[in-house]
Amino acid sequence: MKQRIITAVIAAALFLPIVIVGGLPIVLLAYLLASVGLYELAKMKNIKLVSFPGIVSLLTMWLLILPKDYMGFLSGTGMEKHEIAILAVLLLLSYTVATKNRFTFDDSSFMVMAVVYVGAGFYFFMETREAGGLIWLFYSLFIMWATDSGAYFIGRAFGKRKLWPEISPNKTVEGAIGGVVCALLVALAFLLFSDIDASPLKLLVITALLSVFGQLGDLAESAFKRKYNVKDSGKILPGHGGILDRFDSLLFVWPLIHLFQLI
Repeated sequence: MKQRIITAVIAAALFLPIVIVGGLPIVLLAYLLASVGLYELAKMKNIKLVSFPGIVSLLTMWLLILPKDYMGFLSGTGMEKHEIAILAVLLLLSYTVATKNRFTFDDSSFMVMAVVYVGAGFYFFMETREAGGLIWLFYSLFIMWATDSGAYFIGRAFGKRKLWPEISPNKTVEGAIGGVVCALLVALAFLLFSDIDASPLKLLVITALLSVFGQLGDLAESAFKRKYNVKDSGKILPGHGGILDRFDSLLFVWPLIHLFQLI
């Protein structure tokens, strides 16, 4: 626990100032985190990132998460992001032929899903910061931290009924509910002490939904790890595991926050 706390404090000290500054620093941070996340997923599947499918996937993800303000270089090509992404899919499928199926259709599908899953999450991380302002990004971080902490401590204290033992044996129904309750308390604090642009009812409903989806993101990552028989997605964060171990909930939450901002 001591190591987890020390790592969390150091990571927050590095992460939060970049979030506050925004602009190019947050773009570079998103690219770094997304690249490490894709590496962690590829490693689970025993696909090297420094390989033809790995490089194609990495370049495609970099293109997909490129913010709108940096899209000028594509204007002369006459191509859109999704058209280049389709080309990448065709390249991956062609590679299954070139390798005589040593790199399979399943491998191609895995890498495409990994690119969309990780890339979309960190793209909307930047969009949440730039479109919604700093307050919405802080809101997303704090409600997910509250959800994770509430689920952990309330689950340990009162948990009896297993939530999804086939995927994550330690999670409980009581912990999941406790996580939602803690997230709602944080949302109330934002309503009382910040200028977040949302009515009380809307924010509380959104918070409950985001807390649930954040926990689904955590379970999805647990399902990955159980499928590929790994304990953590990586070792870059001592006591916490990898980038995906820390951002799995937020990768589900940031796209939804962007959607809610449009409503």
